[in-house]
Amino acid sequence: MSIHFAASRRLPTSAVARHLSAPRSMQAVNDNYGQGARAVIDNPLLRATLEHFATHGLAAAALARTQAEDAFLSEDADSFRHWMAVCRLLDRRMAGRLGPRSND
Repeated sequence: MSIHFAASRRLPTSAVARHLSAPRSMQAVNDNYGQGARAVIDNPLLRATLEHFATHGLAAAALARTQAEDAFLSEDADSFRHWMAVCRLLDRRMAGRLGPRSND
């Protein structure tokens, strides 16, 4: 026995046409912000981490780890803490293998 598909005879009122022509909201749904508000990143470390990830993609955590190692070897404590924090935000396990957690 063969099966045949019978499409709706009234195209403008078919279920598919109604679904495709329904108005759609163009704003993202986020409970943290009001209607039409934009998210503002006010954390400099988070901003730096997101920019680093945007630039380097999935290799960002490994590159941050390499930067932290280089800073440690050159005895640049500020850069080391920065790159460790970036690496920690991207991949906590990788940062944990690199060294102890510092909250400075």
